[in-house]
Amino acid sequence: MEPQDIELTSPPTDGISGLSFCPVADYLAVSSWDGQIRIYEVQPSGNTVPKTSYAHDGPALCVGWSKDGSKVVSGGGDKTVRMTDMNTGQTTQVAEHAEPVKAVKFLDNNPSIMATGSWDKTIKYWDLRSPQPVSTAQLPERLYSMDTKNNLLVAATADRHILLYDLNNPTTVFKQAPSPLKWQTRVVSCFIDGKGCAIGSIEGRVGIQYVQEADASRSFSFKCHRDEQKNVFAVNDISFHPIHGTFSTAGADGTFSFWDKDSKQRIKTFPKKNGTISSTAFSRNGAIFAYAVSYDWTKGYKFAAPNEQHKIYLHATREDEVKPRVGKR
Repeated sequence: MEPQDIELTSPPTDGISGLSFCPVADYLAVSSWDGQIRIYEVQPSGNTVPKTSYAHDGPALCVGWSKDGSKVVSGGGDKTVRMTDMNTGQTTQVAEHAEPVKAVKFLDNNPSIMATGSWDKTIKYWDLRSPQPVSTAQLPERLYSMDTKNNLLVAATADRHILLYDLNNPTTVFKQAPSPLKWQTRVVSCFIDGKGCAIGSIEGRVGIQYVQEADASRSFSFKCHRDEQKNVFAVNDISFHPIHGTFSTAGADGTFSFWDKDSKQRIKTFPKKNGTISSTAFSRNGAIFAYAVSYDWTKGYKFAAPNEQHKIYLHATREDEVKPRVGKR
């Protein structure tokens, strides 16, 4: 009998849009459509204690941490980026866009710089000591998802554009191509070595894409999050294990699976949950996998039940679930 996943205490009251673990300690930050950012301490026992929270003036759409773990940043439907200092508890507005902010990330190689992506068709780079952006990258469409690792930043927009940036030159597109998947992009997530990314679409499919032409032959796509009746579900989130480089996919079918891209194998599929899985995250060492069972809006507002449950669970990962498979290359 496998141990039960632990349910987070005092979860959000509306749809869960983002999960992010602190890079230096066991804290989990959560963004929600109720406008709140909630931060929880995860104790060694797996129990969770709410630590602090702050609010946007609209739905909170994304959340992340500074590299030193001292600050939480978030973007929302109020078109702002807000930051709370974990040491002082002070919350301030640190950035803004002309439209809602969909992604916020601190850069690996320049940890004082924050990148924000918006439906206003821009990515802006901010030094938090200045009220104006350091630079701005123009996008062909609204930003849906963004991730960064090492010198790579990947942006996915409406109309299936995928744009790659070399952060040595952060406003110039290094490579642009349509998504390898035929349907709308839901999520992009960078490999842990920064040599490529995984792309998830609304049509139960994931594309594994390498950046360098020399590795292009290793790129491939695969189907997932489909049922025996041939129903197709959105891939809502993709998270990479920070040590092993394996990854999770989570979907509107209420399931999540762990995969090894190098051997092209599924490592494990977990039992179906009673609701769509909207967001996922691995902890700093990959020992904990957090997933949100919460309405993901894939079927629009008509299917949002008024008494919808919003829950977050913590799964203690086992080595055989997250280690790469030794198999064909």
